[in-house]
Amino acid sequence: MNDFFRNIFVFNQDAPLIFTRFYFWAFFAVVLAGYSVIYKKEKPRNAYLFLVSLFFYYKTSGIFFLLLIFSTLVDFFIGKAIYKSDIKHKRKLLLALSIVVNLSVLVYYKYSGFFSESINYLFGIQTEPVDLLAKWTNQFAGTHFTIDKIILPVGISFFTFQTISYSVDIYRRKLKPVDSIVDFGFYVSFFPQLVAGPIVRASEFIPQLYNKYNVTKAEFGFAVFMILNGLIKKLVIADFIAVNYVDRVFGNPMTFSGFENLMALYGYSVQVYADFSGYTDVAIGVALLMGFRLPTNFNSPYKALHTGEFWKRWHISLSTWLKDYLYIPLGGNRKGNLRTDINLMLTMLLGGLWHGASWQFVIWGGLNGIGILIYKFWQKISPFSGNNSWAIRFYAIFLTFNFITLTRIWFRAQTMEAANGIMHQITHAFNFNHFGEILLAYKNIYAMIIFALIIHWLPVKTKENYKTIFIQSPQWAQAVVTVTAVFIIWQARTADLQPFIYFQF
Repeated sequence: MNDFFRNIFVFNQDAPLIFTRFYFWAFFAVVLAGYSVIYKKEKPRNAYLFLVSLFFYYKTSGIFFLLLIFSTLVDFFIGKAIYKSDIKHKRKLLLALSIVVNLSVLVYYKYSGFFSESINYLFGIQTEPVDLLAKWTNQFAGTHFTIDKIILPVGISFFTFQTISYSVDIYRRKLKPVDSIVDFGFYVSFFPQLVAGPIVRASEFIPQLYNKYNVTKAEFGFAVFMILNGLIKKLVIADFIAVNYVDRVFGNPMTFSGFENLMALYGYSVQVYADFSGYTDVAIGVALLMGFRLPTNFNSPYKALHTGEFWKRWHISLSTWLKDYLYIPLGGNRKGNLRTDINLMLTMLLGGLWHGASWQFVIWGGLNGIGILIYKFWQKISPFSGNNSWAIRFYAIFLTFNFITLTRIWFRAQTMEAANGIMHQITHAFNFNHFGEILLAYKNIYAMIIFALIIHWLPVKTKENYKTIFIQSPQWAQAVVTVTAVFIIWQARTADLQPFIYFQF
């Protein structure tokens, strides 16, 4: 019995509380049961969801839930101080304090290793970062956390950006501070989107804290559809491609032909989309069942006609955050063409670094920035400007998709050596002689990649039609579809559940 309760309430890094585990859905069922008793009462409801969100983060990240509490306390009180002050320089100092504190924590946990390795390489010295939180916890609680390696807290990039946007919006007089620290804590920690987004603006979410619960029958059907859609994307498509193909090729690219490496790139484009959009689909559905609306985070990104449009369709909450809180404050497009291009490149480089602490991510962000600038130049001289024929659109989508896929060499490869190995194999060892054998050996993988892309490229109207059919179906029909989908997901899941890709960011 003690082991049973320990498994439920004690953090286990090998079994985090995530959407793809049965434990999460048992947890969510218990949460909904409690929620059904108090959902009509605003204060108890918000306090209840704040507490269960803290528990969720503890079960996902262990002792790092203290960082979430720290960030909540800092920005709650700084936000109030900014709003109360009419002295401009004082308000700027308070805003700077919020940004510095939040970014310092983020940089320490996410980039200490990256900076120490770079410094060691440049100056020929040996420095190692120390996990101070683990060290202090060991001293005061008698625990045995590793201190010679800084572990990245899950979701820190997401909730850090949320709290920064809260302080900035109060400074800009776009938002009033929240009166209750419990309500603010609920906004920061809301568990469906806490660890992998979407990044939720305070101005979009906080007003919902004080709305009465209202989920229509159509919204309920939409929520169930999104949950099933997300789980199918993740467990049936993304994990299948990853475990059986992509991870193997990227793990040792030199042992595979150029064609196999190229198909791994296409496979990873499918995997990363199905994985990340699958998470946000589930998050949107779970949040909606509790009466909260999260923003759309993906809009068929592989239908983009150019790199700039891709970033308006991919991880929309991050793209718009970078635009509003980085690109525009840098000057946006208000200070001439050269300054605009510099601002774009800086935004994309920092956006790349946001994704991970390595030079591969910087290269990836820089390539996306170059893609945007090349399109800006091409648009001025293109003889096809204004031509919306299907052939031109097909060519633009084809070119953009392949460019985005190419950049993912540096996004996915663990080392520069691996990235170089992939490029070498594609350009020097394509291995046409064994083309038929390769197709036969990986026919199921390649079929899944093609199937996923076909579904992705279906017209919007077609997708809306089958979504609407499910939403408008009687509840017994929805139940049959749900049971069938769960059976398919259960049968298709891999033996070793794969973590969501964006948990590492």
